[in-house]
Amino acid sequence: MSNRERRLRTVDLARAAGLSTQQVRNYEDAGVLPPAGRTDAGYRVFGERHRDALLTYRALQPGYGAVTATRVMRAVHAGDVAGALALVDAAHAALHEERVSLRAAGEALEALAGRDAAAPPDRSGDGPHEPDGRHGPHGPRGLRIGEVAALVGVRTSALRVWEEAGLLVPGRERGTGYRVYGPSDVRDARVVRALRRSHHLFDHIRPVLGDLRRAGSSEALRAAVEARGRALTARTRSMLAGAGALHAYLE
Repeated sequence: MSNRERRLRTVDLARAAGLSTQQVRNYEDAGVLPPAGRTDAGYRVFGERHRDALLTYRALQPGYGAVTATRVMRAVHAGDVAGALALVDAAHAALHEERVSLRAAGEALEALAGRDAAAPPDRSGDGPHEPDGRHGPHGPRGLRIGEVAALVGVRTSALRVWEEAGLLVPGRERGTGYRVYGPSDVRDARVVRALRRSHHLFDHIRPVLGDLRRAGSSEALRAAVEARGRALTARTRSMLAGAGALHAYLE
């Protein structure tokens, strides 16, 4: 620390960042702050650089998370600025992947909405009609793979590939072991076909199907997608603010 630099106590840093003095000590020990000087009595002595580091870390936290923010600051203080920026790049790349999955979910909802709009009106009063198989001697059995392929407009080999990739999970008929597809399996196959036509990878489609199954309906998924979209926008803004603070700190 320069002799002309204003000295700050642990409590001064704590007040500046809205933390406890113990948290400030913990951050120094963790490498979030540069090493502090010591008085003859062993008390920590901080300066403006430490305050700037602490405020930078606090700015990084909302967008990048505590773990990545800590790793970034440690790298900076170890002199590895390139490594710190690589961590920032990786966080932005992960956010981009989340946006791709979110866009896939939106496209899946559009495909489902288009299919529902084109479906003939249901006369039973139970909602849109979806062929869900014939009745056998032991109750309803689902559709066979050839029937689903014809409904969705793909080859049976495509359905098998999607099943091997974990995108479809049809049941099996007792005794014969034949695949049987229920209404939700047909819906999932339609979603996969729509997203594959948009060139989405299996890794992007898999979380969309997981969300749809958890939500239980396209309406619930639509609400979840909108909420995720708002959360991603807020996180992006937080990351921009954090990156700006890091840039200023590096300067």
